[in-house]
Amino acid sequence: MSDPTEDSQPDIAALSMDTSPPLKATNTSPHSPKVHEEPTTLAHRSHNPTNNLKRSDPFKFGSRYLEPTDDVFEFNAWDHVVPDDEYYSYAEAQYESQRASPVSDFDKKRFNTDPAKWWNRFYSNNTSNFFKDRKWLQQEFSVLTEVVTPRAGRKVVLEVGAGAGNTAFPILKLNENEELMIHACDFSVNAVELMRGNAAYDEKYIHASVWDISSDSLPEGVEEGSVDVVLLVFIFSALSPTQWENAVRNVRRCLKPGGEVCFRDYGKGDLTQVRFKKERLLEENFYVRGDGTRVYFFEEAELRGIWGGKAEAEVMVEEDEDSKGEEATDTSSDYTNSNGDALDSAEAKAEQNGDDHAPASEYPFEIVSLGVDRRMLVNRRTQLKMFRCWIQGRFKKPDTVAPG
Repeated sequence: MSDPTEDSQPDIAALSMDTSPPLKATNTSPHSPKVHEEPTTLAHRSHNPTNNLKRSDPFKFGSRYLEPTDDVFEFNAWDHVVPDDEYYSYAEAQYESQRASPVSDFDKKRFNTDPAKWWNRFYSNNTSNFFKDRKWLQQEFSVLTEVVTPRAGRKVVLEVGAGAGNTAFPILKLNENEELMIHACDFSVNAVELMRGNAAYDEKYIHASVWDISSDSLPEGVEEGSVDVVLLVFIFSALSPTQWENAVRNVRRCLKPGGEVCFRDYGKGDLTQVRFKKERLLEENFYVRGDGTRVYFFEEAELRGIWGGKAEAEVMVEEDEDSKGEEATDTSSDYTNSNGDALDSAEAKAEQNGDDHAPASEYPFEIVSLGVDRRMLVNRRTQLKMFRCWIQGRFKKPDTVAPG
């Protein structure tokens, strides 16, 4: 159930690097990159092919910060850029338009009743060549490097929403651990068939199977408390909010005490959310794409409550309130009520949905890290700025927990 929007775009690593071809030194455009540079130019700001991040480390990203003196149109992307007021205003106008024309009750039932149907159709139309390998994951999650080392010993990795195997196979390619086993599971039968038909599929190290993370069973061949690492990369967003609690419970059942979840998904305000047109909104922050697959856009506080329990969610709310007290105007507020008062995430859900779809975990995970990853992409020809937003985290199952 690998996300079609995420996978159909260039490798995320490439988003923070200039992908334009080198320009001749005679080009006099004010936004043209300079080919001749001083030797001290940092690789992530270099246009010189001999001193460029694309050559020195093609999967390193997140280091190009936009300074006040920078020309925003010099590079194709900048890291950790918070959207400006103009974008927030545009986003709010889009949300209002989406809420005014949601998906019909008939279509809502059609898309929510049998989501596997739409994912099977998606993988029937798209082969494994459609997707980009996620080679950047091992840099973002160091545990994926540790499990493939020669002396790591018996290690079990469970990837949920494995799609065509564009995470599992890059890990397998680097594997030097004879005791590694990857369980690659997907909601779609067709996706599993794509993985099993891959030339790199080796049953000694990888087992692909169909599994619904929100079901009442564990994946084929996975025993309770046997998994070291669970990968949830652009898969949690494909679930209905009513499925989150059971999904978290199943992940917890699979993991060993001390086991880790590697998580990455869409954040509230991402360009793909803002661009949705009428008759795509299923419920607040939850949409259906043109191909029938679904996608949710998360907030950090929301995920802290889902994975870390009520205490984590309350801490996040307190920090938000302190931040609002320090600033006269909070342009990043995503919600307001009918009186125009700013609401936090939980309040907004209660007012807009009539209930809260994100119950705090009864047996919470330790949140090792969780944060928003922003990127501003730039079209230098049209001088258009586009804002992407993801949320990435690591969650650890406590060493000693009550049975669940």
